[in-house]
Amino acid sequence: MTPIFSRFILLGSVLLASACSIDKTAYNGLSEEVILQNAQGLRAATDGNYTFLKDSDYTRNLFIMNEYPGDNLTLSGTTTDPLFLTYTYRHTSDQGNSLQIYRKGYQVIVGCNKVIGAIKEGTSKELDQLLGENLFLRAMVHFDLVRLFGRPYNQSPETNPGIIIKTDTKADDDASRATVKDVYTFVINDLTKAAKLMTSVRTNSYASAAAAYALLSRVSLYMNDHANAISYANLVIADGRFTLSTPTQVPDFYSVENEQNREIILAIKHTLKDDRGFSAIGSMYYTSPGGVGWGEVYASQAYQDLVNKYPNDQRRVFLVRKLTAQGQQEKRNGIDKVYITKFSNQGGIPTLSSPVLLRLSEMYLNRAEAYAKTGELAKAIEDVNLIRKRAGLSGTDLYSATDLKGLPTVLDVVLQERRLELAFEGHRPYDLYRNNLSLTRNYPGYHNTQTGQQTVAPDDKQLVHLIPEAEITLNRNLKQNPL
Repeated sequence: MTPIFSRFILLGSVLLASACSIDKTAYNGLSEEVILQNAQGLRAATDGNYTFLKDSDYTRNLFIMNEYPGDNLTLSGTTTDPLFLTYTYRHTSDQGNSLQIYRKGYQVIVGCNKVIGAIKEGTSKELDQLLGENLFLRAMVHFDLVRLFGRPYNQSPETNPGIIIKTDTKADDDASRATVKDVYTFVINDLTKAAKLMTSVRTNSYASAAAAYALLSRVSLYMNDHANAISYANLVIADGRFTLSTPTQVPDFYSVENEQNREIILAIKHTLKDDRGFSAIGSMYYTSPGGVGWGEVYASQAYQDLVNKYPNDQRRVFLVRKLTAQGQQEKRNGIDKVYITKFSNQGGIPTLSSPVLLRLSEMYLNRAEAYAKTGELAKAIEDVNLIRKRAGLSGTDLYSATDLKGLPTVLDVVLQERRLELAFEGHRPYDLYRNNLSLTRNYPGYHNTQTGQQTVAPDDKQLVHLIPEAEITLNRNLKQNPL
């Protein structure tokens, strides 16, 4: 039996989610059939599915596996953590982080399927909301997994293998991988339905119609469906509940509670009890003055050069140089220690953050990329300039049709702004390969200990992670990516 499809998944999630319930009826010992019979149990089960997302097997690996293959950061030494294999494009079939996120992802999916199967659409507004939230979570996790284990959509999606589309709750699974195209179609269908069902206004720690439209905008952009990338971004922008941060708010953007941040559409809520210390996402990026955090992954020289080009850019605040007692730049293995604080200091805790999944800035940049690719260049520049103004830039620091700051095209302008604004949040590798661009690392780091140089073409076999061998052993129909 495959571990990820254990029949105890839902009950475990309910027990986690209901620990603080004011209702005195204990869920412990109740069967799934009983738990899924009423709104209270279904809400507890849904909250349990959100809890699975918090698990470091999912969240930490998601942000590492999405961001570390990019060119915004540099690894300052070797490590036994499988993040080294992700960073260096040396994927193996027994890679720990691949197995962890694969199993945890399907644990979330099966948990969602339990709730989805127990709700009849149209019964009540409350139940429709729960149905929509679980459809959203199921779609989001399928999308996360297909990006990690399936090739980019612009590379023969009709034939390239994606992942298993899971809509049942069976303990054993002998299903085959669907094509990348079929997985994307499934994700779109789930998100479209979810958006219609979610009519309640909750905090940005939970799925919502706006979150579904935001993710649809991203999915459409990955598919080169420019019209829908724009249309869905417009729906979120017009929502009214979300506003871009001001330049004075930018420095504290990632350290305040996500519910107090009106730019965030969806974040994975972490509180003090969720602080994972040295195992946190931010621990690899930062060591606090008190010595908390590994602080072994730094901003790449290429990213530093880019963000430091404009002194008034407020995004420079997320890079912190580690200096010696004498005020000199401190190094590790000859590489400048330049910490990244986007995942640190929530509530003053060095390793605490609520990782942002969707925010309004991305919607403007999604729209800008789609505009650039459809010839609406003035609109693309206008959206980019909105993000630059958010960062405190003005006057000659903004773009115009006659001043692209030395960049060859408006699309290059958009992609550079995406790199600046969305850095370390898991977008950069996908932005490159989606646009058939190679990754170029021409700065010091342990991606290549010989020369500090590395180039990865968008058709490289190692672009995607390998399906965990442990899962292939359990499912004879689960085929491996080309080695």
